[in-house]
Amino acid sequence: MKTSTNGVLVWTVSALVQAFSDALNARFNSLSVRGEISGLVRAASGHQYFNLKDGTAQLRCVWFRQRAGSAATALRDGMSVRLRATVAIYEPRGDLQLIVESVQPDGEGALLEAFLRLKAKLQIEGLFDPERKRPLPALPQAVGVITSLQAAALRDVLTTLRRRSPHVRVVVYPASVQGAAAPGELLAALQRAQARREVDLILLVRGGGSLDDLWAFNDEALTRAIAASTLPVISGVGHETDFTLADFVADLRAPTPTAAAELGVPAQAALLDALTHTAHRASSALSRHLQREQQRCDRLALRWPQPAALLAAPQRHLAQLQWRLRQALNDLPRLHAQRLQLLQHRLAHALRQRAPRERERLNRCERSLPEALSRQISNSQLRLDRAAQHLQLLSPRATLARGYLLGMNANGQVLRDLTQLAPQQPLLLADAQRAVRIDISRIDAQPHPLEADIPPN
Repeated sequence: MKTSTNGVLVWTVSALVQAFSDALNARFNSLSVRGEISGLVRAASGHQYFNLKDGTAQLRCVWFRQRAGSAATALRDGMSVRLRATVAIYEPRGDLQLIVESVQPDGEGALLEAFLRLKAKLQIEGLFDPERKRPLPALPQAVGVITSLQAAALRDVLTTLRRRSPHVRVVVYPASVQGAAAPGELLAALQRAQARREVDLILLVRGGGSLDDLWAFNDEALTRAIAASTLPVISGVGHETDFTLADFVADLRAPTPTAAAELGVPAQAALLDALTHTAHRASSALSRHLQREQQRCDRLALRWPQPAALLAAPQRHLAQLQWRLRQALNDLPRLHAQRLQLLQHRLAHALRQRAPRERERLNRCERSLPEALSRQISNSQLRLDRAAQHLQLLSPRATLARGYLLGMNANGQVLRDLTQLAPQQPLLLADAQRAVRIDISRIDAQPHPLEADIPPN
């Protein structure tokens, strides 16, 4: 509403704003405006609010849900667009704003067409085939990062790598990630990383942006170099909705730079948990194996007799022979005395019966008695010596005295077969006089010395 005071026209604020709005609508009913989106806000109502700016100015814009909901273009900050809009004034604040009718990406049509054309060409050549992807190292010792030193993505990647795997060495290969010089610098950084061979994995990263901002990562020479790289490459370019040709040829595509760092190195805590679990399983398996082997050794020990048991029977037989020998030695004088008495009695009787002849014969017998007795004793002594020699042959010590050795293991078990020998186990050797302990460090099979003397058939 306006009034006149002393010929001076006075406007109310509402009336003046409405007049401006009507004038703008009449002058700028529907127009096209080019600029870059910033400060994008998507309200819960579905309306979208943002600023459209160029190098020196900006305008507030609103894209109502009724029109934005059916549009194919998704807005994002930094996006260059061409708007179809009407000019209006937001009366509560008196702000000039554009009421958006439609949005079209500005300058991206030709880039998108070139992107799709090169993508189809490389796909036909097989550069995107999963079979040619290189496996990522499970535990990289060093990771290379190719990006700009000023990029926020570099800080995110370094922070993530330090958090997940602080022991991993990080080498940064700086390069521009936007602009005309970016493709060449990115390619040179990739070649430098491969030539130095100081990292196990390469992270190729940068933050989000428009198709034009990310165009360096669609360069054909860079794309082919990534496909031919001798080092595995993880790409983390832009946001999850951004795709570049570098993503398709890389060995793994991460939705963001931070995700690339997370996919490239394992979390130290998870790695320690896995190692602990593996160590526990190995320890349990080793314990079970040792228990089984101990049981097997116990069964073998029960099956094979001890050395004392092996010697018990010969010792008993030897004791019996010794007892019989002592008995024979003790009875021999008595038996001879009895026989002598008998002969004397018979002799006396014969003498009485056959006086002179028998006396003469008795005299001859008396003369021959010492010799006969000596011969008898000699024969008995000979039989005794033979029995003693037989006993001596049956004695284990006699066997050892003939040059044989008795072999036993550390538990005192007699070794019956050389296959029972094992490296790092002691061997006890005994002869008739001494015993020695031998530590075996190595076992070499040799031809049997007895077999070597047998001539061939």
